[in-house]
Amino acid sequence: MKAEILGGPTFAHIHATLEPGEEILAESDAMSSMAAELDLDAKFNGGLFAGLAKKFLGGESLFINHYKNNTDRPLTLTLVQGTPGDTRSIDLDGGRICLQPGAYIASTPGIKLGLRWAGFASFIGREGLFKLELSGKGTVWYGAYGALVDHDVQGEYIVDTGHLVAYDPSMRLKVQLAGGLFGSLFGGEGLVTRVEGNGKITLQSRSLSGLAGWLNSKI
Repeated sequence: MKAEILGGPTFAHIHATLEPGEEILAESDAMSSMAAELDLDAKFNGGLFAGLAKKFLGGESLFINHYKNNTDRPLTLTLVQGTPGDTRSIDLDGGRICLQPGAYIASTPGIKLGLRWAGFASFIGREGLFKLELSGKGTVWYGAYGALVDHDVQGEYIVDTGHLVAYDPSMRLKVQLAGGLFGSLFGGEGLVTRVEGNGKITLQSRSLSGLAGWLNSKI
């Protein structure tokens, strides 16, 4: 399979070419265009109960779309995320990665989508009570609103709420005030997420809550 990420970083989309017999899984609303000969099959996201859990607890779709090329020639497919911003791909070879709710776009069949308890700190930090954990062998595509920025954490790092996109499963999340009580309440920062551990994290440069607040102030 050949897949390119085009249009980034503002309006990134995935242009995939599936060879005969190849298949790709994607969020139920991710397809923007595809070859008419591609076979599309919607399935529960890991089964009925697992799909319900991912939808209501992990912020993902109840159904996952399976696109398969059952012809004898290459066919193309274009996938997009729901918000304007950048898209990334990561190849897993038995490893794992955690994504914030809504960041997952697509993956190859060898990737397993699981749901893990993230803790109340994650919920207070507007990252959700549960986190989506992807594991196995294959490629994962994910994205977020705004540009994607990587940081290597060695010890501790402070992230504003709503900006964490992806991180190593070994990382621990804690919520705290941005500064002192007065500064946190009146300085506009409020709560922040303290990321602890050693590993890589990916942040989004913009937040949807920030966009919503700006729009509300103009209405």
